[in-house]
Amino acid sequence: MANIVADTQVSGHSVNRRITNKGQWTMARISRYTILIFHCSFFIIHCSIGQDKKAQELYAQSIKLFGERKANEAIPYMEQAVKQDPNFTDAYLKLGQLYEFARRYEPAIAAYRNAIRLQPDSPASGTAYQSLSNTLLRLGRYAEALPYLEKFQTMFPPQSAQGQRVSRQIESARFAQEAIQHPQPVDPKPLSSVLQTTPSQYFPVLTADEQTLVFTALKPEGDEDLMTATFNGETWSPPTSISSGINTPDNEGTASLSADGRMIVFTACQGRKGFGSCDLYLSRKTGDDWSAPENLGATVNTRFYESQPSLSADGRRLYFVSDRPGGKGRRDIWRSDLDTEGNWQEPVNMGVPVNTPFNEASPFIHANGQSLFFASEGHVGLGGYDLFVSDSSTTGWTVPTNLGYPINTSEDQASLFVAANGKRAYYSFEEQKDGVSQKSRLYAFELPEALRERVKPVSYLKGVVADAKTKKPLAATVELIDLKTNQIVSRVHADAQTGQYTAVMPSGGEYALYVSVPGYLFKSLSFDFTQKPKADREASTGMSLNVPLEPAVAGETAKETLNNLFFESGRYDLAEKSRTELDRLSAFMKASPTVKIEIAGHTDDKGEATANLTLSQKRAQSVVAYLTKAGIDPSRIKAVGYGKTRPVAPNTTDENRRLNRRIEWRVL
Repeated sequence: MANIVADTQVSGHSVNRRITNKGQWTMARISRYTILIFHCSFFIIHCSIGQDKKAQELYAQSIKLFGERKANEAIPYMEQAVKQDPNFTDAYLKLGQLYEFARRYEPAIAAYRNAIRLQPDSPASGTAYQSLSNTLLRLGRYAEALPYLEKFQTMFPPQSAQGQRVSRQIESARFAQEAIQHPQPVDPKPLSSVLQTTPSQYFPVLTADEQTLVFTALKPEGDEDLMTATFNGETWSPPTSISSGINTPDNEGTASLSADGRMIVFTACQGRKGFGSCDLYLSRKTGDDWSAPENLGATVNTRFYESQPSLSADGRRLYFVSDRPGGKGRRDIWRSDLDTEGNWQEPVNMGVPVNTPFNEASPFIHANGQSLFFASEGHVGLGGYDLFVSDSSTTGWTVPTNLGYPINTSEDQASLFVAANGKRAYYSFEEQKDGVSQKSRLYAFELPEALRERVKPVSYLKGVVADAKTKKPLAATVELIDLKTNQIVSRVHADAQTGQYTAVMPSGGEYALYVSVPGYLFKSLSFDFTQKPKADREASTGMSLNVPLEPAVAGETAKETLNNLFFESGRYDLAEKSRTELDRLSAFMKASPTVKIEIAGHTDDKGEATANLTLSQKRAQSVVAYLTKAGIDPSRIKAVGYGKTRPVAPNTTDENRRLNRRIEWRVL
């Protein structure tokens, strides 16, 4: 799986050899040849070690041509120089660099080896050892590179910066050899050719249901735009511009979507009023229209570089890359949270073990909010940028794990998107010819079982919220709360025009989901994923649930069930995890100070009728007692027990009996 397209905003690597005047993201692989310019000036000074005058003249002419950006014309002169003087070490080294610049790797390797052969123990051969080992590592020829790295390492004190750098390369080469011996079982498949309407497509992101795709497209004229397509269960639609308000004649790219696809953060580096070299922008979708993009502001964006965003599923947390002061290395991963006022908080550096003294790139936070995928050139890998995953734990982020071969190779891998259900991964594959990037296409593969086991899957709930009577769509707030901690796990808003919502449902816990709109009875739903982790892991689809909300009007018969109240069998003591529901009902009463409600207790048909009636009454009174203690005037609450007299389903199955054991509430 070589050549996952690297973000052109990834430091030190570009994606195409073509760099336009717009070009922060133009596709392709950036050359690593800045060092060659240094080498050129270095060897002009030191070319006198060649003993043959004719060889020195040929060498000087080659250097002159290369300085004029005529590398292909410079090569024959350097070839003649080493023929003229086979002991001209500097000429062999410079010839290797010229070959490498021209992406002629085999002759480059041979030239470097000749330079080393002539002076194997001389410090002057250090550059040859470095260039040869780097070339071999870039080609994935780790076994060949190791002896040269080990020799090169002896030329430096162990604790020196260069000595540590070479030591890290040796560690990576040995790691790579082991990884190749134990490859991950992956079989990438290209997404539909329907999506291939431009020379290249890359950086795919999807909604939780995998039915909406957004990606960056490179057009023939060099412009990059954000495109979107939809999946109908069988085929992808032809891609279209995400919005004329988002795409401009300048470049837009590296986007991130919230799980419901109604919030997008993207990067722009030219054409917009910003704070620095690249800034992050946000747009929200209402109906079919995206709002005018807004700069995330001076808290997130600085005069430095901000790019490569990744939103949490509910859009309340943002990960991104920046080289601002205060980091652990060059470009680090940072995190910012959205407060209740809608403002982004001061970003926090992810710190170690995620960030390193080198560059990190392309963070992607999985919909579970716990698995962070990212690219790094600082952690041990197979070369260049590799992909890693780190998990959030009670003690912080775990030591990143390399995703292994062939997900990672000697080429740069810098972007991966993993579906909410943890089954599929999406990425860009960059085709090359003679070492030059040609085009990039979107691919997907089934996540290997070893990775799938550690990525906690999430399901999703989606539907439409509407007025139960008028059917008018409602801009409801949908909140998911962990019953164990009473903390909000997710908060999203239904579309104001369509009422559509999507809420991510984590696995492995008990959750209360509330759908609320001022002036309506809130809907309470309960989800218990503690008993079926295997079923959650194997689930491939989410759940659909349209939510009709009843107006909170006095005298109406409309009622709602409090689905997150819990009692032991035959008892009326409220379990601790009922607190979330009771606090929600208390908040409703305080927000509606004139409203009076009835709390009605119901049981199934098991047991004696009088005992059931008493139990239902006491359970209702337990709710009233909690609300009274929370400050609600007891005159506003009426407790009634109905026993088994008002079932909502026949008492013929355990599931139906469970439905009949309930507490309801309605406005009086």
